Order: sequence, then structure tokens, then C-alpha cells
Amino acid sequence: MIKIYSHDEFAAYEGKELGLSNWYKITQEQINKFADATLDHQWIHTDPERAATESPFKATIAHGYLTLSLLPFLWQQIISIGNLKMEINYGIENLKFGQAVTVDSEVRLIAKLKSIVNLRGTTKVVLDATLEIKDQKKPAFNGDVVFLYHFIS
Repeated sequence: MIKIYSHDEFAAYEGKELGLSNWYKITQEQINKFADATLDHQWIHTDPERAATESPFKATIAHGYLTLSLLPFLWQQIISIGNLKMEINYGIENLKFGQAVTVDSEVRLIAKLKSIVNLRGTTKVVLDATLEIKDQKKPAFNGDVVFLYHFIS
């Protein structure tokens, strides 16, 4: 795990892969809870019997936004950022969902520091974030994730 305590330490990784998270299994229980939280109970996510017969995937699939919501959890397995006043999820750019994640699949995050800039004391970081699916060629998604870090002077 990389440990970062300042803008300058972070900047040393610009253009480099920062690492990989652990594999994480997405279960039907998690999919159902996400459906409850987001009010998205489409059968392709929540009805295993119907999905087995009617879905092209032959199983339920995780919501795309569920996979995206795993980003902070998986990101914290790659990097530890200390000496912070505040961290802000600032945006997502050019995100594309590449492949559905079927129930009980395992996913992991690959993060590369695409760019970093100091905005008058605020560090703006753009990560090239890819969510891999174990034993699949295509990722679940790929895109640029933007964080703002306010380091303690």
C-alpha cells in the first residue's frame, strides 16, 4: 500500500500505476440491498429465477452504479492518504461501463495517477480507474475519477 502525506509525495506518482485492490465478491444480498437503497428493483438485478431463464447473462447482474460505488472502498486498499483536512469526491469523467458484472463475480480496482495539480493549496487528482472482473477480458468500467485533497500545511 502506498502512503501519501503531501501534494509533492503524490505528484511523484504522476503517470504511474498506483496498484491493485484485493478481489471483492459481489453477492445477491448486496445487489438486493443496493436495489432497496436506490429504489431500482429491475428484475435483471433482483430476480435470480427470471434472470436464469430470460437474461442473456443467465444470472442476475450488479447495478452499474453499485460497481461504481465500490470505488472508495477499493481505492483505500491501494493507497493511504494522511495529513488531510478533507477529501472530496469531485467527479467522474469519461466513464464507460464495459461489461455486466454477474452475481458472485469478483472485481478489483486498478488505479493509475493520470494527472495531479495544485489548485491554490488543494490537490486535484485524476485517476484512471478500471474495475476488472475476475476471469473476464473486458472490465466492468473504466473512467477518470477526480478527487480533491486538502492537506494540512
